[in-house]
Amino acid sequence: MATTSDIKKGIIINYNSQLWLVIEFQHVKPGKGGAFVRTKLKNIKDGKVIENTFKTGEKIEIEEISRKKMKFLYADGNDYFFMDPETYDQISLNKDILGSDAKFLKEDIDVDVVYHNEIPLTAEVPIKIKYKVIEAPPAVKGDTASGSANKEVVLENGLKIQVPMFIKQGDEIIVNTEKEEYVERA
Repeated sequence: MATTSDIKKGIIINYNSQLWLVIEFQHVKPGKGGAFVRTKLKNIKDGKVIENTFKTGEKIEIEEISRKKMKFLYADGNDYFFMDPETYDQISLNKDILGSDAKFLKEDIDVDVVYHNEIPLTAEVPIKIKYKVIEAPPAVKGDTASGSANKEVVLENGLKIQVPMFIKQGDEIIVNTEKEEYVERA
């Protein structure tokens, strides 16, 4: 059986008889008292996110998972459809299970679908994704003098994001999905 020292981002643990994905973790050693591990856990069934603290050395149960590269096809209401490019098998996952990652999906993007006992649990989007800007207000001379060197643009999947003033409609940009922010022009 594993202990809290084995906690890493992306693992699935069995906690209170439910499966939880570790989104964030931090080992903390305060000046007083015992060390502990602060975690942010996402429930695999309903997508609910909780914060939990484990004492250092506490026993945890890590579940065996596998990941499979799949292509995102389309969304229909709250269902998101993915296809295995080798076998052409298709699966669907609910928007609640995908959580905040759902807003980054666009057609033909490769994702890692996480499986537990051959059952698809969730999909993980890449950390950096390239998008086309479909709406961008024009940059006006003198806008940067006010201290605001950013503007909001709309991307091809409907996502709105802050970018530098020089980005214009039709540009392709790279977005960091973990921080939900502009990285660079593609």
